[in-house]
Amino acid sequence: MANIKIKTGDTVQVITGKDKGKQGKILSVDKKNKRVVVEGLNMMTKHAKPSSKYQQGGIIHQEAAIDVSNVMYVHKGKPTKIGIQLTQEERDGKMKNVRKRVAKTTGEVIE
Repeated sequence: MANIKIKTGDTVQVITGKDKGKQGKILSVDKKNKRVVVEGLNMMTKHAKPSSKYQQGGIIHQEAAIDVSNVMYVHKGKPTKIGIQLTQEERDGKMKNVRKRVAKTTGEVIE
């Protein structure tokens, strides 16, 4: 079971499907089902009855989840894979191993 290396707030590019080539920001990540919701992409229509949440009712457009394998992290304008690098940092007077995300194309630490 692979780890999801994409987090909420990351900019990603869709690499396959109807929105291929488009970029957006991650709104939410579902780690259990390995799906992400990207702002403005994979839009779906929902028919809603009038309720307290949707007073008007009618047709609502909202983002649907995309499988995490269909998106790539965008680093400096180019899509890239993400790797994990273990480094040692001093915290509370002790040396501790810290996992950091690294862009595979440039080798730079993300964040």
